[in-house]
Amino acid sequence: MTQGMACIEPPLVIVLMGVSGCGKSTVGAELSRALSWPFRDADSFHPPASIDKMSRGIPLTDADRAPWLDAIAQWIDDRLARRAPGIVSCSALKRAYRQRIVGDRARAGLVYLKGESGLIAARLARRRDHFMPAALLASQFAALEEPQREERPVVVSIEETPARIAAAIIAELGCARAEGA
Repeated sequence: MTQGMACIEPPLVIVLMGVSGCGKSTVGAELSRALSWPFRDADSFHPPASIDKMSRGIPLTDADRAPWLDAIAQWIDDRLARRAPGIVSCSALKRAYRQRIVGDRARAGLVYLKGESGLIAARLARRRDHFMPAALLASQFAALEEPQREERPVVVSIEETPARIAAAIIAELGCARAEGA
């Protein structure tokens, strides 16, 4: 179910990555419940202009993504500076994006939620009230640069239930429930 490299020290921040529809929000919520860590969905970092663009079926450019990635990186840095655990989702499709938000942050753990395009397309077809149209899935897969070994990813198949995926992530990363939770 998972493959990856165990961290020397468990991460303080978990970054969930993958294409739209892979389950970042669902798994993030499940991890949050299991660990009592706060979860921020990447969508909450997008400026309104980007949401409008995606709603119209227009893929974002790297220039469109820059403020979004910077906001996510700032949230991660704030959590790490306070030694406060957290979970954040981000498609992080390109290595350059992951370098910007995870980079050399040793206490940020990257988790790649990996799935086949057919499964994800079926999920997107069932999703309602989301600004990201299923028509953009092909562009997501075209842009995807799967994380490499040196990025220390934990790779998790999305074919399991969210609870099982979350349990596998927790076990692989060695994360613990927040104190006082």
